[in-house]
Amino acid sequence: MDKGTIVHIDYDLFNADNEKLIETTKEDIAKENDLFDENRTYSPMITIVGDGRLIPGFDSHLSEAEAGKEYDFEIEPEEAYGARDASKIETISQNVLLRSVRDQNSLAIGAPVEIGGRTGILQFMSAGRARIDYNHPLAGITLRYVYSIVKIVESREEKIQTLMKMNTGRDDFEISFDDDDLTMTLPEEMAYDQNWPFTKFSIVTAFREHVGVGKVIFREVHEPRQLEEE
Repeated sequence: MDKGTIVHIDYDLFNADNEKLIETTKEDIAKENDLFDENRTYSPMITIVGDGRLIPGFDSHLSEAEAGKEYDFEIEPEEAYGARDASKIETISQNVLLRSVRDQNSLAIGAPVEIGGRTGILQFMSAGRARIDYNHPLAGITLRYVYSIVKIVESREEKIQTLMKMNTGRDDFEISFDDDDLTMTLPEEMAYDQNWPFTKFSIVTAFREHVGVGKVIFREVHEPRQLEEE
C-alpha cells in the first residue's frame, strides 16, 4: 500500500501470550468472545496508510499489504505500546484520589481514573493509599493481529466523504469540484458543533495531503423554519 492510501480494514486483535481477544471490528466475533458492546457500531476501521494513526508495527506491516489478503502476524511491545515502565506506577493518598474523582461510585479496582490530567488504572486501594498504573493498558504485551484490507478508497469524492467521516462521524455532505477546487455544503447542525471551527483546519490539511485539492470552500445553508399551525 502506498503512503497516503485510505483503506477499510477488518481485524481481530489478540494478546499473543494467551490468545485472548482484545478487540475486533466484527460483531459476530465480539459476541463469540463475550466482548460485544451494544453501544458500538461494528464496521471496518478506516485509516490512512503511513500517517502515524496506527502503532508502528501495524503501520509498517500495512505498507506491504495487499487488498483482499488475510494476514496473521505478531507485534512485539517495542513496536506496539512499549515496555511497561515501573516509574509510571504511582502510590498516592486515598484522599487525593477521592478528591480527584467526581463519581466516587465508579471507583473500582481495574477501572480507569483521571488524576491531575493523566488517566491510569486503579490497581490497589487500602489503608489510606491508592496505586495508579499510568502505563498504556497494552504496554508490555506482544500483540497478534489477524486482518485484511476489505476496501481501498479510490475516487476523490469518496476520499473527501471518508475523511469527513473520520473527523466528524458524518458522511452526508454535498460536495462539488471545479477542477481541483472543492466546495462542500455542510448540514445545518454543523453550525452548532463547538468543535467544528478547530476541526476544519486539520480537515483542510488532510484534503490537500491525501486528495490534492486546491481551494476549499465550506458552505452553510440555513433553511427558514416553519412554525407549526395550532
